[in-house]
Amino acid sequence: MSERIRVGNLKIDPKLHELVREELVPETGVDTEEIWFGLEKIIEELGGLNKRILERRDELQVKLDEYYRNHRGKDFDQEHHKIFLSEIGYLQDELEDVKITTENVDSEIAEIAGPQLVVPVDNARYCLNAANARWGSLYDALYGTDVIDEDGGCERSSNYNPRRGALVVARANLFLDEAVPIRGSSYAKVLEWDIVEDKGQQTLKIITENGVKELSRPEQFVGFKRGGGNLDCILFKNNGLHIELHIDSEDPIGRGHRAGLKDVVVEAAITTIQDCEDSVSAVDAEDKVRVYRNWCGLMKGTLSTSFDKNGKTVNRSLEKDRSFIGIDGEHISLPGRSLLLVRNVGLHMYTDTVLYNDQPVPEGFLDALMTSLAALHDIRGKEVGFNSRTGSIYIVKPKMHGPEEVAATVELFTRVEEVLKLPVNTLKIGIMDEERRTSVNLQRSMSEASSRLIFINTGFLDRTGDEIHSSFEAGPMLPKSEIKNQVWLQAYEDQNVDVGIEMGLIGRGQIGKGMWAMPDAMSDMLDAKMGHPQSGATTAWVPSPTAAVLHAIHYHQISVFERQNELRGRKRANLSSILTPPLLRNHLTSDEIQQELDNNVQGILGYVSRWIGQGVGCSKVPDINGIGLMEDRATLRISSQHISNWLHHGLIERAQVLSTFKRMALVVDGQNANDPNYCPLTAEITPPGFSAALDLVFLGRDEPNGYTERILHSRRREAKLR
Repeated sequence: MSERIRVGNLKIDPKLHELVREELVPETGVDTEEIWFGLEKIIEELGGLNKRILERRDELQVKLDEYYRNHRGKDFDQEHHKIFLSEIGYLQDELEDVKITTENVDSEIAEIAGPQLVVPVDNARYCLNAANARWGSLYDALYGTDVIDEDGGCERSSNYNPRRGALVVARANLFLDEAVPIRGSSYAKVLEWDIVEDKGQQTLKIITENGVKELSRPEQFVGFKRGGGNLDCILFKNNGLHIELHIDSEDPIGRGHRAGLKDVVVEAAITTIQDCEDSVSAVDAEDKVRVYRNWCGLMKGTLSTSFDKNGKTVNRSLEKDRSFIGIDGEHISLPGRSLLLVRNVGLHMYTDTVLYNDQPVPEGFLDALMTSLAALHDIRGKEVGFNSRTGSIYIVKPKMHGPEEVAATVELFTRVEEVLKLPVNTLKIGIMDEERRTSVNLQRSMSEASSRLIFINTGFLDRTGDEIHSSFEAGPMLPKSEIKNQVWLQAYEDQNVDVGIEMGLIGRGQIGKGMWAMPDAMSDMLDAKMGHPQSGATTAWVPSPTAAVLHAIHYHQISVFERQNELRGRKRANLSSILTPPLLRNHLTSDEIQQELDNNVQGILGYVSRWIGQGVGCSKVPDINGIGLMEDRATLRISSQHISNWLHHGLIERAQVLSTFKRMALVVDGQNANDPNYCPLTAEITPPGFSAALDLVFLGRDEPNGYTERILHSRRREAKLR
């Protein structure tokens, strides 16, 4: 390693120092020394607080363990339980008359309901794909997925299948009939489109089999484009989302349509979280530099990449904004890219990329300063407003446990603003409601960030992982598939929406829901994910740009803001339900136990093998039945904690777990046999990936809050040294 750069009491990895000096600082109005001395001051003044927060987590867990151990096997008295949690400071009283007051929030967060992508920012190709997923072809999404049946000669193929294409057009017509209906007709009967000017106003006339028609709601027509004198694009708007009709009778698709319609393009991923946390494998300075460099490129608008696809080089960069003629004849412009948020790491993470008094520093401090510094290019650089048109920087903060930790993060953001000479509340915060102590204190947690808050969401996997760890001593947990059906989960999901509405987050921020994990099962997603806007959530996570296009259909079918008004008077979800652990009450057979163990072990190995061996933090991992699931560290946390819990309570034995790992390692190696970069789990010398998987289970009981990062990072660094 090159000699570190010393600034005050900091020792900085030279790769990071160079990135800051050469790429992050120029044109921001701050200099390199200000950054490092500012970081040193933040560490000096807040480092002790961060340490005490982590100690407090451990103290509370010791008390929880003792309580649940003493009440194991007894009828659960929720009133006694809540009194205990209040006495130890775990459960806190809510604050009165606190509302969210956040200002200068972009409309994509405050006013538009639609899909959200989460993408690893260390992969330039993926983060560009996500940023560009603001718009997507409905025809392509339908043609290329299982939403359209493949029976009767309608198979998907690389060459255009006109029989399948006809079904795609018919399905798209049904979507348009519902979202932007034609008065007295339908899109299947359209023969021609025409724009007529009357007193300076542009009006859409639709020539159909039934005669000349107009939209049932004419105000949904908001713009158009012409090319070579011909009408080639019509712009609609419904529930805040735009739809483009692309017209070209010379196009191979358009030739088959009586009105020349070649595509329906919808506004899809309204926002994207560029992730520095669960979906990346960033264990050292080299990795962190890649993370910060890509985020900086996104903020500058300059990020690009090239890759090989089917023997051809593909170049990818950020899309430009989209231009139209408005109904008043004036030019209008719409964003060409998803609004970008960045997710920093949690408070428990430390990094040696920078040393303070020769000790690793809180990685969240570094993330907050570096990602905000990079975002200054969006606020002060050449392309001002390339991302945020309100001058805001959006940071999602994961794995906070309760109000004190939110308050500590708000204080950190204030210090970062001081270093970067930013107005107070420039840095906005998104709170991940994924730890139990935050869930049961959600109103108070939100109150601590009332002038910065722009996002709350729920996440089943991390929330379940923390549920298992928090209630570890209460007894063995239900099989994972059954945990999803327990009373605590629905209460948790409902409360998140209830409190968001009560606190006045509507019109100032997002209420989000979790990921659909099966990127190949889009038909099932269309059936299931309607529940998210129906629940009152303004956004929900999807695993791909294609999924974003399809999920956007739901936000045309449901006006989320109308739905929130309907829910406004609903009684808040019951706290006792949220605090009911998903304990196993019935006997499981040995076969049922082994099946659950097989599923968990295979999932752990499938994910960890790529994380450790290739540095892939998020990927489509085949499950035990070969079904691809989008997985990140949240999946790993719940699976490893689940096995640890059953091991602790004697449902399984150590030898059984070991033999299952060895058997499933063969399965996972077979599933990855065609990957030339794959590092087998069954090599003669025990690979770091296999060791990491065992550590996660056998040490999982003692890992603070059941987190996986410490083990993953140490084993990944071992693999990189090899």
